[in-house]
Amino acid sequence: MQGETHLAQRVTAGVTFAARLSFEDIHHSYGPDAVTLRGITLSAEPGEVLCLLGPSGSGKTTLLRIAAGIEAQTSGRVLLNDREIAGPDAFLPPEKRSIGLVFQDFALFPHLSIVDNVRFGLTALSKTESRREALIALERVGLAGYADSFPHVLSGGEQQRVALARAMAPRPSVLLMDEPFSGLDSRLKDSVRAETLAILRQSRATAIVVTHDAEEAMRLGDRIALLKGGRLVQAGTAEELYEKPLDLFAAGFFSELNVLPARAKAGSVETPLGTFAAPGQEDGAVNVAIRLSGFDVSESGGALQARVRSRRFLGVVELLELAVPGVDTPVRARVRIGELPARSRDIWITVRPRDVLVFERDNENA
Repeated sequence: MQGETHLAQRVTAGVTFAARLSFEDIHHSYGPDAVTLRGITLSAEPGEVLCLLGPSGSGKTTLLRIAAGIEAQTSGRVLLNDREIAGPDAFLPPEKRSIGLVFQDFALFPHLSIVDNVRFGLTALSKTESRREALIALERVGLAGYADSFPHVLSGGEQQRVALARAMAPRPSVLLMDEPFSGLDSRLKDSVRAETLAILRQSRATAIVVTHDAEEAMRLGDRIALLKGGRLVQAGTAEELYEKPLDLFAAGFFSELNVLPARAKAGSVETPLGTFAAPGQEDGAVNVAIRLSGFDVSESGGALQARVRSRRFLGVVELLELAVPGVDTPVRARVRIGELPARSRDIWITVRPRDVLVFERDNENA
């Protein structure tokens, strides 16, 4: 098919010069009762894919709009390679920033051909030059064969790639993407995400991608910045946020959890599911979070007994609800299909210590 040109066959012309995009103490509000950002300090390094992750209303899209220049911060500065582009001393309009933006709904013009959609922003070039640059951008996303077609003939995934080509045609130093895969069929998301990441790597542009999906952030991002209520909760690699979350909110964004109240004493916590190490934890009230994937189950033996209340087939794994003595609510566990015989009822469970996280209850941010 014309639109499915293999990545290896795509042109490599038009590589950009990646820039560092920095936010310094960014605040934003629509008035005293509508504060959206509360002191965000964060940088996307040259050539890096940085994912802004968080629930709806956390401030992700507002931060992206401030970077693009279509929203102005209340205070703070935005820097591009240490040059202030928005702040007390400067405000560059969007077209002067060398920043490309891919909207959530692709925002293609239905009355324009694919190539004219892509060349729409290349106003400084002649018609011949802008068409050439647009064709190069379309070739890079594997859709040059559709140049003279119109958006309605394309699938959702292909329209997303046209929007990406349009944003990249001016060769921006930074590319901003706002929930770029949210409108795609779930079966398409994996392939379109992988292809988009390959295109970003090839172009070498710095990219900031907004998403509310933790797995998507882990698939795409070199680093992830987790936001909540307009604040930066934690930033780091996927491994850092998964293995060492700073609070219960961060832990719960990357894993399904069982949360048990407990008390820390002398570096350990005692729960109905076992006693676990809590190095560095001060004595007092804590929440013990246990990942659903952190259980070994068996009919023959383990750390403690449990009764299977329900089990739900989920393909590769099944979800168990377990009654455990001393725990008021069902304990949930995800185990691989086949680990328990179909009619198992009374079983043994063992919690893997590496899947146990302990947080001060007063600082859980949940």
